[in-house]
Amino acid sequence: MIQNKQSAKDVAISLGKQRSYNEIIELLEKSWNVEPDKTLKRIEKLNVALKSPSKKLNTIFVSGSNGKSLTVNFVNQILKEEGFKVGSFYSPHILTYNERIALENESLPNKLFTEVANEVINAAESLNSKFHTLELLTMMALVCFEKNKVDVAILELNNDDVTDPVNICKPIILAITRVTSDMEKINSEEIKNRITAITDITKKDTYVVSADQSKINLQIMQDLVTEKNGNWMMPIRKLAPLAYPFEQLHGRCASLAERIAQIYVENFTSKEATILNSSLLVKPESQRGRPTLEKKRELELNPRRTLEQFWKDISTTLTGQFQILDKEKPSILLDVASNIDSLTNIFLGVRLLNYKRPFKGLSVIVGCQDGNFNDNPDFIKMVRYFFKKNSGQIIFSPVSKDSKFDLEKVANDLKNAKIKAKTAKNFADAFEQAKQSIDERNGLILITGSPSIVSEYWNYKGIKKL
Repeated sequence: MIQNKQSAKDVAISLGKQRSYNEIIELLEKSWNVEPDKTLKRIEKLNVALKSPSKKLNTIFVSGSNGKSLTVNFVNQILKEEGFKVGSFYSPHILTYNERIALENESLPNKLFTEVANEVINAAESLNSKFHTLELLTMMALVCFEKNKVDVAILELNNDDVTDPVNICKPIILAITRVTSDMEKINSEEIKNRITAITDITKKDTYVVSADQSKINLQIMQDLVTEKNGNWMMPIRKLAPLAYPFEQLHGRCASLAERIAQIYVENFTSKEATILNSSLLVKPESQRGRPTLEKKRELELNPRRTLEQFWKDISTTLTGQFQILDKEKPSILLDVASNIDSLTNIFLGVRLLNYKRPFKGLSVIVGCQDGNFNDNPDFIKMVRYFFKKNSGQIIFSPVSKDSKFDLEKVANDLKNAKIKAKTAKNFADAFEQAKQSIDERNGLILITGSPSIVSEYWNYKGIKKL
């Protein structure tokens, strides 16, 4: 009888109110205002109500200050190349919530997104409790991945600590891109606290690998992972050989992705799961003696693809990750960078582009959302150094009414440093100002500073879905 009652409840959840796609988006927008549950008890109940998909998935977590989405995307592509079915959970999105959940490297179509959302929301309502948007999106991703029987789910952390809703899963691999700070001065204790918050995610036997380049940070990570009985792996040192200029920009994330995929294939799959002859990650057993003529002909007709060739041929498939729109006049470069460390990397990329094809005019539009650039000497130094190497102007544009960014003050600080700095009323105003001072054919407009400013560009172009 108990089983029958449970089945009836499951049916009631799945056949509950069927909302339209737009109704779901409206609910998700409102649910950002729900108080987050740092204990994870609320989402644990929702997980149980949905038959615990978190316990049925192999999950890989990607954490760190920068480069998380890139790393998730690269792991996705290389494991797909190996023949695995992969689900990916990203943060944030640019235009639609669909972008956060991907199957086989494709964002969910509206129909599937709506079906999964209705199932999760109905389960949430059966518990008579309100849920935060991240909790709902996390459960939507897990339910979708479990229903579609993915081999592995790669989950990007929003909070980079144990309070993130994805921590209802037990990761088989935890990847840490790097740990940085936008603060000019930060003591070793504060850095250790940040690393501790990230590595607390480690469970017993979790494989942990990092692309951080600080020996001190890596030693702290290793000690903390060892304390938790995790498996500390050799850190990433090299850059994957991506095409120019992406090797310098994304090479370390790609290399970290390669190591993640290697760990997964070597430790969590059977040899039968991967076709050895075509695998990039599994090396075929060496053959004694000279190859036969038949073997030589086979290799000539079907040459084995190498990892180096793979990296040269691909780039990130994510919107707003050093995305160059060459067909626009002038050319547009979009990037969601929102802190000094990531902006420094973007400015490096612009310099590399300029070396290859010198610009005739450069305008940088920075979307001002958070206050992390206010009164920040490092930001002033970074911008001043960039414009010493590249002639152009910087324009600050608001992207929300609640912005903590003091546009006028930051612009004046840069003017005092002899930088051409302006402010705009909105993105449309900033974009028109940017175009006025550059050559339409050979100029470049860089749009960066936050995911929201990239969204503003696409909205300005009249595009509602990517």
